[in-house]
Amino acid sequence: MRFIQTALAMAAVMLTCSAAAQNYPSKPIRVVVVSTPGGSVDTMARTVGPKLAEKWGQQVIVDNRPGAGGAIAAEIVARAPPDGYTLIMGTVASFATNVSLRKKLPYDPVRDFVPITLVATQNLMLLIHPSVPAKSVKELVALAKKRPGTLAFASAGNGTGGHLSGELFKMLAGVDLLHVPYKGVAPALIDVVSGQVTMTFASILSSLPQVKAGKLRPLAVTGGQRSPAAPQLPTMIEAGVKGYESATWYGLLAPAGTPPDITAKLNAEVVAILKSPEMHDRLSKEGADPVGNTSAEFGKFIQSEIDKWRKVIQAAGIQPS
Repeated sequence: MRFIQTALAMAAVMLTCSAAAQNYPSKPIRVVVVSTPGGSVDTMARTVGPKLAEKWGQQVIVDNRPGAGGAIAAEIVARAPPDGYTLIMGTVASFATNVSLRKKLPYDPVRDFVPITLVATQNLMLLIHPSVPAKSVKELVALAKKRPGTLAFASAGNGTGGHLSGELFKMLAGVDLLHVPYKGVAPALIDVVSGQVTMTFASILSSLPQVKAGKLRPLAVTGGQRSPAAPQLPTMIEAGVKGYESATWYGLLAPAGTPPDITAKLNAEVVAILKSPEMHDRLSKEGADPVGNTSAEFGKFIQSEIDKWRKVIQAAGIQPS
């Protein structure tokens, strides 16, 4: 009898989930973003969001919740109802490095979330203020070695891709740089553009306008291959920093417990958007490489990123705060 009751209960849950997926979405969807407006994560959400809204006839609201390397936004979503109406556009910081950078993380990036899809990956650029007397990475390294501890690099916050890219540069190039964290990409770029900070590692998506305006000088890209958005720039490896490879990424996730039918529906629609020629061309021109994989593949990717950056953080001697 108990077995029959359990089976009936499970069947009822499955029917409820199926009905919920058929009616989904029936109200606006909120996408929580881990950065300030204007940053690359925000741009990514505001690029994909309207396409979802157009397809489903429901508003997609971008909710910016910056700070703590994405932990504030991630905690909000982890505690949200698992109904598919609150999602997060996560990054390497919020879902891979915070595990090693924070003693008490108010969420578990694996246990508390359901991966939907890896939206895109993106090279960062090593950017300096035009007044800096360096025309290449080698010249910048030489300058940093002459003036140890005096050159500074800005990032969007502790544990972000820009921060760890800088730490990896310090480690592999053998230079001593001062890290200056900000609450988001936009304020970090502003201070480099103004000359208050020497350099930064920022996404092509967020920094290309300043580069085209001549306000920032790019020296290299951080990924394993050159970027179609800036093909003239060498990779860090090509520029002389052996073993250097770092890229940021953007992924869509939902709270744990979100019905599988709903996450599958989200995955199918977002992947279709990313695979469209229009979206591919648009993101590629801005320096991003669209991905659009399965939930399982994205989950494995997150775990591999956690393991990779844990080694970098430990090697750099960064202590959890």
